Amino acid sequence: MRTIYICKSLISLSLKNSSHLSKTPISLFSLLFFSSSPETPIAVADYLIDRHKFSPETASKVSSRSPNLKRLEKIGSILSFLEEIGFSDTNLERVIKHAPQLLSANLELSIKPKFKFFQDLGISSSDIVQIVSSDPRILTSSVDNRLGPSILALKSVLGSNMDDVSRVLKRSGCILTHDVAKTVIPNIECMKSCGISSSQITRYVPSYARLFFLKPTYIRECVKRVDEMGFDRKSKMFFHAIRVLSSMTKENWELKLEVFKSFGFSEDHILSVFRRAPHVFGQSERKIKATTQLLLSTGKLDISFVVNQPGLLGFSVENRLKPRLRVLEVLESRNLLLKKLSLLTVFTLTDKKFFQKYVLPYSDEVGELFFPQREVTFFFQC
Repeated sequence: MRTIYICKSLISLSLKNSSHLSKTPISLFSLLFFSSSPETPIAVADYLIDRHKFSPETASKVSSRSPNLKRLEKIGSILSFLEEIGFSDTNLERVIKHAPQLLSANLELSIKPKFKFFQDLGISSSDIVQIVSSDPRILTSSVDNRLGPSILALKSVLGSNMDDVSRVLKRSGCILTHDVAKTVIPNIECMKSCGISSSQITRYVPSYARLFFLKPTYIRECVKRVDEMGFDRKSKMFFHAIRVLSSMTKENWELKLEVFKSFGFSEDHILSVFRRAPHVFGQSERKIKATTQLLLSTGKLDISFVVNQPGLLGFSVENRLKPRLRVLEVLESRNLLLKKLSLLTVFTLTDKKFFQKYVLPYSDEVGELFFPQREVTFFFQC
């Protein structure tokens, strides 16, 4: 339809200028050929949608960002190669969306050598697909100047077992697009010097990759701050304290301290919460305020309780705390409980256990307060 519209527009324009038409007549064949030429972004977008199931949005964006895509045959060979390697339609679209320049690359000289590099390391095709999909920029990086040195650097700190390296890369392929020697390696060494083991680091790198990309000087500063807060380096929370501190500015940290202080928490209280549950401070000030306010508003909990059980501050207000409090209120108001319940028990039980103990036996009274009808039905069928 778009091709026909273009043709009609050009024909109409030419007919309006009869003098120009008499000198340089425009043939309908020329118009059709021009508007449907495979060298135009329109043809590329249509090809990506029809042949490779790209979304119209991605296809349009790729064709507009890469106007030099001239030969559909070349594009087809690149995409077909990636499909043969094992890329699904979803993965293929993701790769091209984030690295559209690949469609202009030389398949034999630029793309295939990257896959051979990973295959020579003993990484399976399925893992290669996962690694590349995690950060498609890998395929635009130099094997000699970036990928090779990065792999060697990772092996030097994670060990020579490629399974460990592959496991890290599948979760955080973006590591290979950074200067590993200047960021990741010094940060890993810093963690090791703090007593964090290689096996722990292997687990942490994929989950918290951004932490390891930060400037080593900044990471060392965060380690110093955590030490000054009285953390035991042997504590499992030591690493997470560094992670949380490194994720925010000092101004953000101060804002979160002010939230706690507004409820009457002392500095010692706040430090105790941070030592026990650093992840709480990784939440927004709004979330911290809403959770703290709800817990204290029950009249059954005080600041010392929250300090001793700071994990409660990590629970969802709308999906866990409020529904369970409503259930408890109903049960207590109707004298359906044989004994008084601890709020700690009420909040920390898994959804399934809470449902089985305090909702299912009283489904007529509180069923709808805790789960939607379809979930209540599901549990009745189990």
